[in-house]
Amino acid sequence: MNILEEIIAHKHKEVAEKRSLFPEKLLEQSIYFGSKSVSLRKYIQREDKSGIIAEIKRKSPSKGMINAHVSVERTSIGYMQAGASALSVLTDQNYFGGKNEDLMTARKFNFCPILRKDFVVDEYQILEAKSIGADAILLIAAALEGKQIKQFAEFAKSLGLETLLEVHNQKELDSSLNEFIDLVGVNNRDLKNFEVSIDTSKSLAHAIPKEFVKVSESGISDPEVILELKQEGFEGFLIGERFMQSSRPEKSCARFIEQLSQLEKKQYA
Repeated sequence: MNILEEIIAHKHKEVAEKRSLFPEKLLEQSIYFGSKSVSLRKYIQREDKSGIIAEIKRKSPSKGMINAHVSVERTSIGYMQAGASALSVLTDQNYFGGKNEDLMTARKFNFCPILRKDFVVDEYQILEAKSIGADAILLIAAALEGKQIKQFAEFAKSLGLETLLEVHNQKELDSSLNEFIDLVGVNNRDLKNFEVSIDTSKSLAHAIPKEFVKVSESGISDPEVILELKQEGFEGFLIGERFMQSSRPEKSCARFIEQLSQLEKKQYA
C-alpha cells in the first residue's frame, strides 16, 4: 500500500466517525452555510495579484514536521498582504497536522478565496468544507474514479463551491475532466514516490483545455520557475513548503512575490 492509498483508507474511517458525531443536518446549520463563496478562479486571474495560492501546512508524509508552531492568523493575513491570490489550508490532521479550525481561523481574518486542501472521498466532506468557510475544494484524480469526480464536483457547484482537480499525468486528465471542474492543478510531486519535477506541469500544460484555469502545484521554490510556467499557460501556483520552512512564512512569501515582481518588470522592460 503506497502512502496515498494509506491516506485514503484512513480518510474513509475518519469520515464515518465524523458523520456519527456531526451529522449533515448539523453542518448545514453553520453560519457559513448560507454565505456566498469567493471565486478562486477569478482571484487567480486578477492582474493585481501574483497568482500564488499560499499554503498553510504544518507537516507532510514526505518531509515530516515542517512548521509545528505556525500562527494561522498571522500567516494567513501576511500571505494576503504580501500579494497572494488565495489561501490553501491543509485540514488533514493525521498526515499533515492540520484541522478544520485552521481554515475557520483563516476565514475569520481574510476576505479572499480559501481552498480546503484535504483528501475528499465522500460528499460529507464537501458539506463540511462549506460549513467551515471554504470557497473551493480539491479533488485528487489519483484517489477517485472519473464518475466520482463528476458527482463530487457537481455537488460542490450546487453548494456554490469551486473545484480544483488535481492530476499527475495524461491518463488522469483524460478520465477526470468534466463540465463542473473550475481549475486543473498539475501536481509536480508524485504522490506514490514523492519525487518532484516541474516538467510534469510543462508536459501537461497544452493538454488542458483553455476553459480551465491551470494551476501548477508543488516543487516551486524559485520565482524564475513561475515565469517559465506562465509561458506554458499556467496562471495559478500553489506554494506551501517553500514558505512554511521559514519561521515567518508570510515574510518568506512577501520576499518571493517581490522577487517575482522584479523579474517580471525586467522581462517586460
